Amino acid sequence: RTGSCKIICCLRVGLPKSPLPAGVDHQSDNALLPLLPRDSGSVNTQPLSKSRTKNINMVTTSAANRVQTAIIGTGAIGLAVARALANSGRETLLLERSSAIGTGTSSRNSEVIHAGIYYSPPESYKARFCVQGKKLMYKFCNDHGVPYKNCGKILVATNPEQFEKDLPGIIDRASNNGVKDLKLLSAEDVKFLEPNVDSCGGIYSPSTGIVDSHAFMLAMLGDAENSGAVLAVNCPVEGGSISNGTDRGILLKAGGMELFCDEVVNCGGLFADKIANMILSELDDSKGGSRKVKGYQKRRQYYAKGNYYKLENQKSPFTHLIYPVPTSGGLGVHATIDLSGSTKFGPDVQWIDPQIIDPEEIDLNPDPSRAKDFYSEVRKYWPGIEDGNLVPDYAGIRPKLGHPDIAESGSLKADFCIDGPMNHGVRGFVNLLGIESPGLTSSLAIGEYVRNILDICDS
Repeated sequence: RTGSCKIICCLRVGLPKSPLPAGVDHQSDNALLPLLPRDSGSVNTQPLSKSRTKNINMVTTSAANRVQTAIIGTGAIGLAVARALANSGRETLLLERSSAIGTGTSSRNSEVIHAGIYYSPPESYKARFCVQGKKLMYKFCNDHGVPYKNCGKILVATNPEQFEKDLPGIIDRASNNGVKDLKLLSAEDVKFLEPNVDSCGGIYSPSTGIVDSHAFMLAMLGDAENSGAVLAVNCPVEGGSISNGTDRGILLKAGGMELFCDEVVNCGGLFADKIANMILSELDDSKGGSRKVKGYQKRRQYYAKGNYYKLENQKSPFTHLIYPVPTSGGLGVHATIDLSGSTKFGPDVQWIDPQIIDPEEIDLNPDPSRAKDFYSEVRKYWPGIEDGNLVPDYAGIRPKLGHPDIAESGSLKADFCIDGPMNHGVRGFVNLLGIESPGLTSSLAIGEYVRNILDICDS
């Protein structure tokens, strides 16, 4: 612990990558080692006493601790990136502003394994990473015992125009993405599969599923730890800059520590734009930065709140996930069955005032005033829902790269933004912005992609 930052895992610098010795688990105080400079010639492998684990002193070189690779943020994306980089042999430190992993956007979503149906063009990050990530996720869950269910999804047309115009286009788009297992359903087909659903027809997606997202994140953390990664909680990144000296790198201030990093990957979620702008401020064209990169400008994320309501006092009427035709900014108020068999509806799209730039100012409680709209949307495909049986459950916040009230902002359906050295010219620095749905499904694929970016930088 340095200040309020607690190091809770082990970084085995200079040691072969192998599981911890028999009898020592990742929760044991004896598993804790101090973080050493990457160029240190030796490592103290003696177990720390309990009193020492409560106050771990960082070994320093010059004014800062030397770290090969720092990952900012430990949601699904940060953990997937950390796993990929630690498994490649990098000394990896995860910096988490909260007291535990996965407490941000990754803890407030639908927990759906998406098929890769909607996203275009096919070469977009969302399309590529969703399709690839789905395959990686199913394999990962099987290999690591992560609970999931390949339950399938029915996308329903609630009027004839959607059936005649929208559904064929969705099938074509999915096919272009490499998703070729969709089946067009008549209204009778839908009724056979889901007797409680009213529709004009639909599309069946057999590869869609649901996953225990927290178990998934814990499994990724375990993989990263087994390759020597360190997790530091209560460690918000408070400052950052690019070293202009002979020893090039990125200097971070986090949790009372100064870290000199060869590589930094910003997976800060809702805070990612602020972290990026803080570190890259000297590159900003609009500010006349000292190391300008032509065309590079300050990044901005906007926020959209998604409310979820749960079904109570009625038996779950579905055996598949039920989705309406997508709407602007989201996939519509869909029905999801979780692994316990409970049914929830959402998310809707509730745009946050663009003047709000601090995510911590956003109310995370679900908005009870939106119940009327939820009943209206759900009854388009399930008229049997009874009044009073939808109860506010939770809400999540999506980082968006566009906003309907800001004309000069990006598209409301903007692709993921992955800025690497090819964009800003800073070796070893990668930013991930606007990582919304299908971020969870895409996470393992994104981790591999970021590793490839950094490998190219090293070559």
